Amino acid sequence: MNKPIIGFALGAMLFARSLPAPAQQPTNVPRIGFLVVAPLSTFQARAGAFRQGLRELKYVEGKNIFIEWRSAEGNVDRLHALAAELVSLKVDVIVTGSGTVTRPAKEATSTIPIVMALDNDPVGNGFVASLARPGGNITGLSSISVDTSGKQLELLKETVPKLSRVAVFGTSTNPGNAQALKEIELAAGGFKLRLQYLDVLDPKDIETAFQTAAKERANVVLVLGSPVNFNNRTQIAELAVKSRLPVIHSNTEYVDAGGLMTYGPNYPDLYRRAATYVDKILKGAKPGDIPVEQPTKFEFVINLKAAKLIGLTIPPNVLARADRVIK
Repeated sequence: MNKPIIGFALGAMLFARSLPAPAQQPTNVPRIGFLVVAPLSTFQARAGAFRQGLRELKYVEGKNIFIEWRSAEGNVDRLHALAAELVSLKVDVIVTGSGTVTRPAKEATSTIPIVMALDNDPVGNGFVASLARPGGNITGLSSISVDTSGKQLELLKETVPKLSRVAVFGTSTNPGNAQALKEIELAAGGFKLRLQYLDVLDPKDIETAFQTAAKERANVVLVLGSPVNFNNRTQIAELAVKSRLPVIHSNTEYVDAGGLMTYGPNYPDLYRRAATYVDKILKGAKPGDIPVEQPTKFEFVINLKAAKLIGLTIPPNVLARADRVIK
């Protein structure tokens, strides 16, 4: 190699070394996996609340924390694959949106911490040993409260004074469904109400359930939370109007979709609080040592538009108790 070529090569090497190194993505920024059943397009309120909780703790998505958003788009069968994908990405924490999601996440990993944004029976579902001492790699928030069913039936009784028969739409395959039904049965006994349980396993079962409820002369319908019911809440609202049956739900998204009324935990608040669990775990706390917390905020919302469509007059004393009225 002649001297001019050697000189050029050395000069090029020195020039290259003087350039700034290319920007690299930080490798020490925590990565969170967020897994839900419902399409993310219908999940914005809860996802936004989780982001708000992170911001309150000084986390900025894309800067000092990354979130891997995964949705089964309403197809429960996809959850196992999505959970396995998050595990393969070696996320630091997995946040689950319901018991239906927590199950496949639990089966996918026994080491990565799992935070339940909500679950209606974490002990009964086998996710934690107890609320006070969860043990294992799962902790988070429970959405169940012993007073919820009693309050729902009390509000229905005040709204429909001649109430005697309640149709309950549940999903027997949904984790926590049995516990929720048990709580309703206990509350119904105190009000001397007859319950008619109708299993909704598929969207096509919803119309059949309304037809059966009307045929059996149910006065009202109480809808238990489940992916099937949640993902088809607009259909439920429309069939309630068609059947002229008052319906009560457990969270506000049903009422925002046209449902009549809701009483239950403030679900976005549970997702906001889930961020505090993520923060504690990222700072070194073991999930098995962090107690599972229960709801602290509840909402009673009435949709007067829906009431008018089914020909129902909401008594003034019931309206006065509402946290929000949709007119």
